[in-house]
Amino acid sequence: MNTMGTVRLLPWTGPDGKPCFLLSDGTGCVSRIADRMEEEQLGSAAELIDEARQLLGERSWTPGELHLLAVELTAALVHVHRVAESRGARLTETEREAPDADETPDADEAPDADGDGPRLPAEAFG
Repeated sequence: MNTMGTVRLLPWTGPDGKPCFLLSDGTGCVSRIADRMEEEQLGSAAELIDEARQLLGERSWTPGELHLLAVELTAALVHVHRVAESRGARLTETEREAPDADETPDADEAPDADGDGPRLPAEAFG
């Protein structure tokens, strides 16, 4: 890092909808506020995922409920995407490098979409 600090994409936009950036060493008041806001956005997205699973699992939803869910999921995805962009931009080159081949799990050992365990190979489905 240089003496000027790094540029950080903040988890909010300006009044005109344009992205906001911070030039900082990452230890100031605005950085701490941004960190807290990112954590709140990620937490809200996780809660919304749980709500979506419950609603979709019931199979008795109305078109209005599905529409509202889509709107809320879209908003959460926008926030999560911004957090990912911000954090990815602050990674060092070493952190950005892809893992070695021996560090990549085999397809049958990788966690499933819920992170609950191994996946079945495609052949298992015919």
